[in-house]
Amino acid sequence: MDARDRVVGGMERKSKIIAPKEKETVAHHEAGHAVVSWYLKNVDALVKVSIIPRGKSLGAAWYLPEERQIVTKAQFIDQMCASLGGRAAEDIVFNEISSGALDDLEKATKQAYAMVSYYGLDKKIGPMSFYDSSGQNDRLVGKPYSESMAKLIDQEAQSLILNAYKKTKAVLIEHREELEKLAQHLLEHEVAEKEDLEAILGKRIEFIPKNADVNDDNQLSVI
Repeated sequence: MDARDRVVGGMERKSKIIAPKEKETVAHHEAGHAVVSWYLKNVDALVKVSIIPRGKSLGAAWYLPEERQIVTKAQFIDQMCASLGGRAAEDIVFNEISSGALDDLEKATKQAYAMVSYYGLDKKIGPMSFYDSSGQNDRLVGKPYSESMAKLIDQEAQSLILNAYKKTKAVLIEHREELEKLAQHLLEHEVAEKEDLEAILGKRIEFIPKNADVNDDNQLSVI
């Protein structure tokens, strides 16, 4: 398990000194990811949460990805909510936000723009895709759509993110007690394994493919 964690999340930075206030923020941030993931059915199975610094991160939530060939709009939105869970938890608990959600915001923003401009999942844009598999658009000076379309893409991507953030905050407010319990557990123990998550959040209804292996490095992702 330690080897798996090193491969996926990077080496532990045991010498990294984190101020108590920052550690509290990190604990609630990671608890936010976990709680949102736990209660949204379209997010991959959560197997571990940690606030031990690894690589460039101060904490992480570990998932067992489901093998998918396609991703639905509902799945995209729930994944976006999971990414925004840390930022939303800071907002709710501390009435303050920090720079700690940079990677999460980048991921959510890229997902939103992909939904709108690549996959044709936006109602206003319609069934259109500006993805260019041939690479010909790379040689163009301008974008392959008008300024008005560019503005609409920006508006729809922002709308997707803001609505996902609103949904994320609603989940965390509903489960505020569990959020606090998990954050306190992380502050005390630094790690929450699946059995700890189930003790705090209850049994999660989830589908895990029969061939999935929690110990398989290639099956794990971390945010």
